[in-house]
Amino acid sequence: MTAEGDAVTGEPVTGDAVTREPVTGHALTGEPVTGEAATGEAVTGEAATGEAVTGGAGTGDADSTDRLLSALTALRTTVQDARLPLDLPGADHHRRTARRLVEHLDDYLLPRVRQMGAPLLAVVGGSTGAGKSTLVNSLVGSEVTAAGVLRPTTRSPVLVHHPDDTAWFATDRILPTLPRVTGRDAQGRALRLVADVDVPRGLAILDAPDIDSVVEENRELGEELLGAADLWVFVTTAARYADAVPWDLLAAAARRRAVVTVVLNRVDPPARTAVAADLGRMLTENGLPEARLVTVDEAALVDGRLPRSAVADLDAWLRAVVGDSGAREQVVHRTVAGAVEDVLATVPTLASAVDEHVAHAGRLRSQLDQAYDDARQRVAAATSDGTMLRGEVLARWQEFVGTGEVFRAIEARVSNLRDRAAAFLRGRPAPEPVAEAISSGLVDLVVDAADRAAERTAAAWRADPAGARLVEGLWLTRASGDLRGRVAEQVRAWQRGVLDLVSTEGADKRSTARALSFGVNALGATLMVVIFASTGGLTTAEVGVAGGTAVLAQRLLEAVFGDEAVRRLTRTAHEDLVARFDRLLDDEARRFATVVDALDLTPAAGQRLRAAAHRAAADAAWLGAAVELPPVLSGPGERADDVRVEGPPPESGLRRWWRSLWEG
Repeated sequence: MTAEGDAVTGEPVTGDAVTREPVTGHALTGEPVTGEAATGEAVTGEAATGEAVTGGAGTGDADSTDRLLSALTALRTTVQDARLPLDLPGADHHRRTARRLVEHLDDYLLPRVRQMGAPLLAVVGGSTGAGKSTLVNSLVGSEVTAAGVLRPTTRSPVLVHHPDDTAWFATDRILPTLPRVTGRDAQGRALRLVADVDVPRGLAILDAPDIDSVVEENRELGEELLGAADLWVFVTTAARYADAVPWDLLAAAARRRAVVTVVLNRVDPPARTAVAADLGRMLTENGLPEARLVTVDEAALVDGRLPRSAVADLDAWLRAVVGDSGAREQVVHRTVAGAVEDVLATVPTLASAVDEHVAHAGRLRSQLDQAYDDARQRVAAATSDGTMLRGEVLARWQEFVGTGEVFRAIEARVSNLRDRAAAFLRGRPAPEPVAEAISSGLVDLVVDAADRAAERTAAAWRADPAGARLVEGLWLTRASGDLRGRVAEQVRAWQRGVLDLVSTEGADKRSTARALSFGVNALGATLMVVIFASTGGLTTAEVGVAGGTAVLAQRLLEAVFGDEAVRRLTRTAHEDLVARFDRLLDDEARRFATVVDALDLTPAAGQRLRAAAHRAAADAAWLGAAVELPPVLSGPGERADDVRVEGPPPESGLRRWWRSLWEG
């Protein structure tokens, strides 16, 4: 029967859907909350928050349970924080693994460890049309969940419980992403609660969506709900038991050492033994030899339900487990131990995947760093190896210094050489064209280096599928559109700095006061030429001209300041120029670096996952291994590995159908 009063309105019990955040609290003995919480009304206060209502632990002592809860919560946070952002081979699989790991911790392990004494949740799952809803209605003895034509529409899963247990399920204690509703017509991603006195206290039965539904949301929800189960009741038919989809979920049950009962529904009595034996063989081969196998013969339904005798064994087993505290504790202990084992077995692969994303991002960053490091080195070399003393710069310098007059002034060994040099500079044309030519050449140099670095980085990343996805839709194959203006601004600032150096150097030398008063700009232009003095980047024809130019400029400055001062000025000015260009290229590289930084990858993320799993393993040691349950607790029916049949293997349901059609 359904809950009374407002239960038919379909309104949420707890309000809006909750976010997937872990609920905190103390481990419990598992006594249900009583009072208004049991009426089906929205639950508030301690019962709604997941805080402890009573003390103690269902299995293990309270300290052990609390330590395990803390370790699993920390592991959950670490898994959720793990980043797998790159399109690497297998990345989609690893993302799903991480998401399902968090969901499994949220939906089952954390709430179960937090409240060991909470009611057991038996999830009835299976393929479309297998008869899951009919089985649930038959177990309860009334129509609590819709069957037949409504499936496989997108409808809410139904959780049937005793009215006294309402408070356990009306909150987000388990399945925290599903809002609670109580109306019969509830649709979509919500959990419909139905209270019925025929369900034993301490047990809830959940009718899950079809795991092979044509609606993807149904399939995913069905898998999520099975992951939240203490007991798996898996329903299939003689025609569908070999389908691939159910076996993927049964493999997860095997990994978790879950308590599984498989209901083989709608079996043709003459084929019962053969079909059951074949299904038992498949269960054993797929790691579920302990699974219990119950067969239900094809029979007419009465009021939409199976004959009571068809579900008597399953019903009796469920009542026996929840009615005996020792039996219930063994089932919970077994399920928790298996779930912890499965979680811990998954983490190393996930940690390795995280490591691979970190390493791959590091390789992308290395390609970026190499391209822009080479650009910096090219710029630094070009401003000191003579490359700049060509073309326009060389022509403007020659116009400024003229031809043989300066050489004659330098070569003449007169006592007042500085005065002669100053006199020469006062009579020369204005030095501004030289500075302008240098500025233009430097701008072209840096922009070209930035263009090459951007093109090289973009090409390297686009050759990598993961890198190509990062730069998709971004215009990063050339330097920034405003780079030329920014370089020009920095060059002008540098040239002003060179003039300041010349002025400062001359201010302390009384003997050069007169020369400086007439030629600071000229001396500054000369110093710029000296900075570019080496001839390593020039052709053979240019070396002689530029070499003479460099010697000329050097001797002019030495005549004014002395050789030690010239070396210091040259070094200081060049270091300033290189530093300015490095910062500009750093800004350009940051366009790519920002893309990598946005991946939010932490080098130690994989190791943190391993450390969290190691801690959880240590704190779960008191659980021991997931031991085999005694036969009376394992479930109704026969063990899968005990079902035997003599003779040839049974033919498939499809083959029998074709044979019956052919034989008429």
